[in-house]
Amino acid sequence: MPTTSKFLQSTRKIIGAGVNYKEILRLTNAPKPDAPVIFFKPISSLLDAGSGSAGSNGTPPTIRIPRVFGGVINFEAELGVIIGRRCANVPTDQAMAYVGGYCLALDMTGMDFILDARPKGLPWCLGKGFDTSTPVSALVQRADLPNPDDVRVWCEVNGVRKQDDSTRNLIFPIAELIAYVSRFMTLEENDLLLTGTPAGAGPVRHGDVIVCGLGEDLMTMRCQVADE
Repeated sequence: MPTTSKFLQSTRKIIGAGVNYKEILRLTNAPKPDAPVIFFKPISSLLDAGSGSAGSNGTPPTIRIPRVFGGVINFEAELGVIIGRRCANVPTDQAMAYVGGYCLALDMTGMDFILDARPKGLPWCLGKGFDTSTPVSALVQRADLPNPDDVRVWCEVNGVRKQDDSTRNLIFPIAELIAYVSRFMTLEENDLLLTGTPAGAGPVRHGDVIVCGLGEDLMTMRCQVADE
């Protein structure tokens, strides 16, 4: 089971769930997906954002915007689930036993790239997998988050609240996500599962500051955005 904030040093897979909040379906008038929308991010995208405090030079961790994205990327705050032990073909009613802990995460996205690729039926992993596109907080122990199926996920950009919802409004809750993904692949200790982002995600540019959190004061994370 993960015991330190450095779980990301041994993470082997980052698995994301897209379109997983009910409010997004309401705003877009879209039907509920038949199954979770799953994508991958490389481990090279991880950015250690600690517990949200500034680094030794007094500045927060920096999210870099690749030149190819024209100076704009999207922020997406999420609850991250850390797998605690190896598992495969896990029943939904047993899935939470394989959770080792949680974290706060940002799923930074080259949205223009994705919006161009989707209609063409092309892969859009490059819009998700660039360096620094997955900032993560320190580990949140299971005991500190006894009800992960009802925790607020919020995000502010330059002091303005952009996202604020509860994981009780996930379309596919944590246990269902673990069970579904484990039908297709083995999940390993310290793998990171991103559970989806609330409505309100949007663009950030050079100089913007992102602050996001879980609950009132369970975990916060602060990052700055800069051009590559």
